[in-house]
Amino acid sequence: MNGVHDMGGMHGMGPIAYEKDEPVFHAAWESRVFALNRAMGAFGKWNIDASRHQKELIAPAEYLRMSYYERFLTGLIELMVQKGLVTQEEIDQGGPAPGSLKASPALTADAVPQLVSRGAPANRDIRVAPRFKVGQRVRTRNMNPPGHTRLPRYARGKFGTVVRDHGVFVFPDTNAHFLGEKPQHVYSVRFAAQELWGTQASQRDAVYVDVWEDYLERA
Repeated sequence: MNGVHDMGGMHGMGPIAYEKDEPVFHAAWESRVFALNRAMGAFGKWNIDASRHQKELIAPAEYLRMSYYERFLTGLIELMVQKGLVTQEEIDQGGPAPGSLKASPALTADAVPQLVSRGAPANRDIRVAPRFKVGQRVRTRNMNPPGHTRLPRYARGKFGTVVRDHGVFVFPDTNAHFLGEKPQHVYSVRFAAQELWGTQASQRDAVYVDVWEDYLERA
């Protein structure tokens, strides 16, 4: 979807502050939010693409105000309420409703190391014929979907060249809305900087974008 989260190429966002030796977490609560996301995701009620889309639905002013892990927590709470893992009243009160059933954890402490090491791979080991090949000239679709997509606005309707086939991966646009994985090839596509940003960009620069097959058409 088109939203404030898709900041590529936007002006007015201020400089990127580089923090030398930046810690993984800036506060203890951030690590707890990260752990909560893993623990609740283990129930299998949603997937990573649905989780990403839920953050995109945060109101723009709130999204810009929040820190990274505040968005994590806000999206998680909304998903938990939607999927019936908690009620909004329980969230507001900070505790379980009287008489509510206690669910058994889907993720136990002994399973955490394996989960962290394995992650949740989105690649799929299946045979799907590629529609494009390395060296082929392509154009990204000019699209403005209301749902989740991984094709950034600055790269829509642009010409580029396929430089690598990464293999077959889950298609986030359908997966985020529980419409199926629709596995397909993902390509690294080289775009000249001037194709994306206009003549103000350097002729020597290029941007490489990982692009799902459904985002591409023949040039």
